[in-house]
Amino acid sequence: MKRSRITIAVLALTSAFGLAACAPAGTTPTEVRFVAAEGETPAAPAVPPEPSTAPEQAELAAETPDRSSEPIPEPTVAKTQKWVKIFSGASDKDITPPKSIRKGSKTVELNTAENPVIGTYVTDGAGRTLYRFDEDSNKPPKATCNGDCAKAWPPLLIKSPGKIFPKGINPKILGYVERADGTCQVTINGWPVYYFAKDAKPGDILGQGVKGTWFAVDPKGAKTGALPESAGGTGGTANSGDAGGDAPADPGY
Repeated sequence: MKRSRITIAVLALTSAFGLAACAPAGTTPTEVRFVAAEGETPAAPAVPPEPSTAPEQAELAAETPDRSSEPIPEPTVAKTQKWVKIFSGASDKDITPPKSIRKGSKTVELNTAENPVIGTYVTDGAGRTLYRFDEDSNKPPKATCNGDCAKAWPPLLIKSPGKIFPKGINPKILGYVERADGTCQVTINGWPVYYFAKDAKPGDILGQGVKGTWFAVDPKGAKTGALPESAGGTGGTANSGDAGGDAPADPGY
């Protein structure tokens, strides 16, 4: 009896596939239900395997985003002093520093540099060393280096409307002071800052310790330590340098 039922089921299945194969186009084949023979357990329906993650997708998921391609945020205005805007950081656009250290500019960049002897000091956007003068004052800000003195120690001037972009310096301590001739000089923590005309190239600190009153300025407006003669400095002796006289009209850097 069991063999007869199996035979009948096979014949029914064959007939059903034959009908489905011959069905005219556009018609739905008759539904076929499978009945297990007596004493047999119905087979569990086949479950299609879950699609695996495509190799390309898995590789992309494992990749880390390239943060270097993310845009650098623009600096914001951190402080305003009349017609000068002082920004929170370096400019997001390239700025060409002025060639002359005597004419001033509407846009001033301030950076920092390292020296193994004097430590961290402030430079302009071209890497030229900036100094402070002990005979000036910062409370209130006052520049006393004028006339022949300013020929040897040109002030860092800013013109209207001015912008200052610092890097490594707190923008809140930056500003300017009006000089005796009506020009405006950049200040760090109230101290007016200057170049030294005998510095021939970026990185030179030939003005360090001159007459014991001139020092490269640090990012907080303080003076850096005197550079000893053994390290190429003046040692801060009284006859180590002259405030004017033979200073070049413009070092041309």
